[in-house]
Amino acid sequence: MAGQTETLIETIMGWIDLGRLRPGDPIDEAALVAEFGVSRTPVREALLQLEAVGLIRRHPRKGATLFRPTLEEFLAILEVHAKLEGQAAGLAARRLSVGWAERLEAVVVACEAHAATKGDGDPDGYYQLNLRFHETVALAAGNPFLTEMIKTNARKLLAYYRARYHYAGAIAQSAREHREIARSIVARDATGAEALMQRHVQFDQITAMDLLAALS
Repeated sequence: MAGQTETLIETIMGWIDLGRLRPGDPIDEAALVAEFGVSRTPVREALLQLEAVGLIRRHPRKGATLFRPTLEEFLAILEVHAKLEGQAAGLAARRLSVGWAERLEAVVVACEAHAATKGDGDPDGYYQLNLRFHETVALAAGNPFLTEMIKTNARKLLAYYRARYHYAGAIAQSAREHREIARSIVARDATGAEALMQRHVQFDQITAMDLLAALS
């Protein structure tokens, strides 16, 4: 039973990461039962656990939906997320190993190459590179608990970050900021890396309102 529940949780989180599930989308218990060939018990347990971390909302007599924040919730989550990502960048600057420095450089180069060759033409492809960049920084920080907190919190915002790369110039700007952050991390400038990362993941209120409207 526990194995089935964990598989369901990992699958649903993967769907969020890939954009198969979008904010407000219904989570159909019967469809999950049929797709995975399990009883309703592990499906309900999985949904309860996802609800506990804020990724799903259950509505009386209406089933469950993927979390869709209000503007106030969006800004509050973003504030926390920026702090977590900034902390990871600061720790990465203090703890960076040769191996993680090489991986960080590789993903930054990939982001720059994508921006240079495809411009605004492949936002979904760039979005996957962006995920790799942030995951690399988080893992380089060497704190698995912080990494897990970042991943859980980020899943509440992934659809909005993905949508952001459909804006003209957003990819090129992101790639430039990745380079600046990486430069500070490699230079062991923890304070600078933390500040740059926080600025990188933040949206102003107008942009947040636009993204919420686009995905409503």
